[in-house]
Amino acid sequence: MRIDILTLFPEYFAPLCTSGITGRAHDRGLWQLKTWNMRDFVQDVHRTVDDRPYGGGPGMVMLAQPLADALVAAQSDRAAAAPVILLAPSGKPFDQACAQSLAQSPGAIVICGRYEGIDQRFIDRHVNDCWSIGDFVVSGGEPALMPMLDAAVRLLPGAMQHDSHDQDSFQDSLSGLLDSPHYTRPEIWQAQGVPEVLTSGHHDRIARWRREQSLALTLVKRPDLIEKARAAGRLTPKDEAFLASLAHS
Repeated sequence: MRIDILTLFPEYFAPLCTSGITGRAHDRGLWQLKTWNMRDFVQDVHRTVDDRPYGGGPGMVMLAQPLADALVAAQSDRAAAAPVILLAPSGKPFDQACAQSLAQSPGAIVICGRYEGIDQRFIDRHVNDCWSIGDFVVSGGEPALMPMLDAAVRLLPGAMQHDSHDQDSFQDSLSGLLDSPHYTRPEIWQAQGVPEVLTSGHHDRIARWRREQSLALTLVKRPDLIEKARAAGRLTPKDEAFLASLAHS
């Protein structure tokens, strides 16, 4: 997977290539990242990449031409074509399915916007899809893109030992539910013990306990995910019986 990023702040992404799971995966050649600074594609002394919006209003708008020139350079540098993704509040919410799709693809060219926005003509001509990190405002595409790339890279084969991401929250194997609580040594800490079932060695009981904890936590914290799992037919009769027992307790 190769990610090309059009950005005014290429240094923002250095930790992804040097730290943690994403850094180790990068060292192993499981993914590549290349940044393209739009200021390198302008000729004026101030390296201008924005201007005032037509029609007036606050803020500045990113110029179409530097973006287009940087995009051509990125596309020419790739061995294979890739979709052009814009990070914007109007984009579809990035979720685990998006991360999975990205991890299974050759990658993408991502536009990190700044200021008030990007000239719409560039978007109309070049952008294939838009992603959003959520219903809140950040200072640009860079802080939004970091967790998206982390989510995708950790799904690459070989990025994590024993495919432990299979039991993460939102993975299909858990029906898109939140993960259950976790415990480790010592068995007693500050007078609080580990749930007995986890030390029983009974794998079926442990699996059911974890499933029920996941259901209970999701019901309290993210009931919308319960409804999504139900609509998708991912809840078993045992799951429904457990949820019903919670409603009557």
